[in-house]
Amino acid sequence: MSERWILNCKKLLEQIRKFLGEEEKDRLELVRAMDFSLNAIYRSWVGWMEWVRNPEIMAGFTIEELKEMSENLCKFAESFLEYDMKITEKATMKAQKRVEKKEPDLYIM
Repeated sequence: MSERWILNCKKLLEQIRKFLGEEEKDRLELVRAMDFSLNAIYRSWVGWMEWVRNPEIMAGFTIEELKEMSENLCKFAESFLEYDMKITEKATMKAQKRVEKKEPDLYIM
C-alpha cells in the first residue's frame, strides 16, 4: 500500500511541476491547475487523517518524528490559511466594489 501511495504521489508531483513549468497559461489552464492541486492536497489530507486517527500507526513514530510532523503540518496550515484569508479578502473587496458601482433601482410608486 505505501509503495503504491508513494508512486501515486510522485505522479501527482510530476503533474503539479508540469503545471508550474508551463509559461503561457490561459484562464482555463490556471483554474485546471488549481483544481488539480487542491485535489492533490485533499487526497493527501485524507491519508493524513487516517494515520493521525489510528493510534497503532502513530505509536510507531518516535516523539522526535511526531514533533517534526506536527511542526511541518502546523506551518503548512498557517501558510495555507493566511493565503486563504488574503484571497478571500481580495474577492470580498471586489464583490463590494461591484455592488457599489451598481446604480440604485428606481421604484415607481
